[in-house]
Amino acid sequence: MIQFDHLTKGFWVRGEYSPVIRNLNLTLPTGKSLALLGGNGAGKSTLLELIAGTMQPDRGDVWSDGSISWPVGFGGSFHRDLTGAQNTRFLARVYGVDTDELMDFVQDFAEIGRHFHMPLRTYSSGMRSRLTFGISMGIPFDTYLVDEVTAVGDQRFRSKSQALFRDRMKRSSAILVNHNLEELRSFCDAAIVLENGSLAYFTDLDEAIEHHKRNMAAPLNNA
Repeated sequence: MIQFDHLTKGFWVRGEYSPVIRNLNLTLPTGKSLALLGGNGAGKSTLLELIAGTMQPDRGDVWSDGSISWPVGFGGSFHRDLTGAQNTRFLARVYGVDTDELMDFVQDFAEIGRHFHMPLRTYSSGMRSRLTFGISMGIPFDTYLVDEVTAVGDQRFRSKSQALFRDRMKRSSAILVNHNLEELRSFCDAAIVLENGSLAYFTDLDEAIEHHKRNMAAPLNNA
């Protein structure tokens, strides 16, 4: 269960406060893998960071009765001057998992070779995504927050990532952002739609996708 209690977040743009999340009150059920839908700039990444606790709200709170990953694909949990191996060891200690097991898992999964022992500042965006996805999938969370990461790499690596993610979903839930709607259908069984700072929960994924498509087709939402 994830609960939003009067959650509000915005940013100052050219001296004017622009709210992204507006006084949000909603409870997301346990055990559902949710597609997070919304247009570009709607605040999907901001919402994921608020849920993870990597960003603080302006007002309100986010509550959960289970463990939540950091947003996979977001590098804020990683130190750019540490190596991939050092970041992996650090997060293993933070989340209380076996360091050697996580190191072996990530090094095998990420397929970044000698870069695993080089500073993150030397990584390409693809290598960072492989590392963050590998570490997060190597740590057991009740809910995974995933932002487009299963699209990283060539077809073989994408298939490998999708297979691993599907395996994790046998025991956990997720909130997944992905512009590939067919991929969302293969992973998710419900959806939340973020629009104008408000979040709507849909038990029917197809209904949510159609609602999202109508939003995107509306003239005022094309930006």
